[in-house]
Amino acid sequence: MKTERRLGVLTAAAALWLALSGTTEAETIVRKSISYFQIGGTTAEELDRELERRGPMTRASGSRHPGATQIKFGGELGYVESAGRCRVGSVDVTLDTRLVLPRWKNRKRAKGDIALIWDALSSDIKRHEERHAEIARDYARRLEKTLKSLRPQRDCEAMQAKVTEATDKVVAAHDAAQMRFDRVEAVNFEKRMIRILDYRAKQNSPKN
Repeated sequence: MKTERRLGVLTAAAALWLALSGTTEAETIVRKSISYFQIGGTTAEELDRELERRGPMTRASGSRHPGATQIKFGGELGYVESAGRCRVGSVDVTLDTRLVLPRWKNRKRAKGDIALIWDALSSDIKRHEERHAEIARDYARRLEKTLKSLRPQRDCEAMQAKVTEATDKVVAAHDAAQMRFDRVEAVNFEKRMIRILDYRAKQNSPKN
């Protein structure tokens, strides 16, 4: 999971024009895409080695993973000066998430236990990365709400400092939530895989 942040700042005059034109209320813009990396192998051990060798590298851990979610917060924010005070005007928070998932090129030729293992593993990887994207969406909306609720300051320089402080806090909370999720997932991985494999085995067993 990789997180980036960018929040552009409009001039006070431009923000005032936006406020007067009625465009200050905006929804968080969320965009999601998926890309794949191919792996080979014909046994469970080979699949494991392929994921370790070809999986995406993350900066946080400095190692490769079977999947990843790249997260980028961005957007624009404007200030409005009136009555000797400066307040937040327009707030447009954007979130771009890109899921990086494995694709096994030998899947169509696979049979028996190896296909069952791969289907269980790949579905769990996708579910895991989708949850990272969901957490990011929750915090993008939280960021927008937080910025809109900031109280006016004596000038726009002080207001910008408050915006920076609030943004840093929300992004830090987001990163902590993502790490907590990863820790819980790592602890429960074995139990989760056994449960998934058992469920899929029952689905594929002949019906009496």
